[in-house]
Amino acid sequence: MRQFVKLNDMQERFEAIGVSVSGMTYDDRETIQKFHAKWGIAYPLLSDMDGEHVDAWGIRNEQYGPGTFAYNIPHPGVVLLSPEGEILAKWAEAGYRSRADWKTVFNEVRAIVRRQ
Repeated sequence: MRQFVKLNDMQERFEAIGVSVSGMTYDDRETIQKFHAKWGIAYPLLSDMDGEHVDAWGIRNEQYGPGTFAYNIPHPGVVLLSPEGEILAKWAEAGYRSRADWKTVFNEVRAIVRRQ
């Protein structure tokens, strides 16, 4: 949750360098709508309940198997996609307690965008 709120704070900085911001969660649409309302999130949150994108991006937290409460949960992190959907970079942390450092992510994203 805190990651999404911090990204909300960083959204303008990313958009200033030409990077659109969105989030992804394994939650359903109703939960996402409540989260948006509660925390004032200004960017879209996408639902990946079946874990299709989590698997495609290689960020599934394998600690939770089928039938467990957190199945389909990714390692927390950030994925930078090109307009064509190519993964340009990803920052995924092992476990679920660690989070990517937003200052580091922003600086690396800015460097990648400048090279494009």
